[in-house]
Amino acid sequence: MDPLEIIRKYYAVDSEAYRILVIHSRQVTDKAVEIAKIHPEMNLDIPFIEEAAMLHDIGVFLCDAPDIGCYGEAEYICHGYLGADLMRSEGYPRHALVCERHTGTGISLDMIEKRQLPLPHRDMQPQSLEELLICFADKFYSKTKLTTEKPVEKIRKSLSKYGEEEVLRFNDWYKLFLGE
Repeated sequence: MDPLEIIRKYYAVDSEAYRILVIHSRQVTDKAVEIAKIHPEMNLDIPFIEEAAMLHDIGVFLCDAPDIGCYGEAEYICHGYLGADLMRSEGYPRHALVCERHTGTGISLDMIEKRQLPLPHRDMQPQSLEELLICFADKFYSKTKLTTEKPVEKIRKSLSKYGEEEVLRFNDWYKLFLGE
């Protein structure tokens, strides 16, 4: 499977959205693979990580996010499950789970209901180590500041807006993957 071939089905290659998506996805992929390689004991599926990390944000074009060249109708928070729907239609249900479960540190059914989020009512939290790793790596990169990796403290501060639980989950992942 060639992730770029799938991305090209939904994005014009000369568009700003394509440029931003591919740069961001490459950064996330490189970070996730780098971390996976330092953990042979985890027996992570690196080829899957490479594909799924490149495709984790494929649904952004369906959202209203003009600052990244996306002019869809859905709210940005919907990009995960919308991307998952695309990946399922492409025949990649495992990749779809990464799309659906990478937003924030994952979105619980309880959070969807309490905050009345415009999402399907199901648990959208990463489960497999590969899903956790891609979600973790994604936190280090923004689609609006493509040239820099976010410092850990900035990630924690950003996640704290959504609750202490998000920060604690990120900290657990940090210990798991980077041992600090």
